[in-house]
Amino acid sequence: QVQLVESGGGSVQAGGSLRLSCAASGYTYSSYRYYMGWFRQAPGKEREGVAVVYTGTGSTDYVNSVKGRFTISRDNAKNLMYLQMNSLKPEDTAMYYCAAKRYGSLSLQPEAYNSWGQGTQVTVSS
Repeated sequence: QVQLVESGGGSVQAGGSLRLSCAASGYTYSSYRYYMGWFRQAPGKEREGVAVVYTGTGSTDYVNSVKGRFTISRDNAKNLMYLQMNSLKPEDTAMYYCAAKRYGSLSLQPEAYNSWGQGTQVTVSS
């Protein structure tokens, strides 16, 4: 019952930056805490966990390939989650999805999440 809408995708040259946003509705941050994350999928490849955050504490985890380049954050008051992407590489090109789950623990496994956004395309040219 959590609705998620991504925005901020686009085309950028290698080395550039993008900031993705995910707007959440259907719940209240003051009453509930969620595990939320960013996942990406390129054509012909499996969906991959990129970064996750627990809205209750701000705890985060990242896939090794983006550590030091991407930063996940959340603004609970605005029901927003962000992914700041710096030093973008062509291999970062993918459809990026935000996802959420109510229970459990931080996980980069897409199968663990039960609420998904529609996706926003990120294209990085060399």
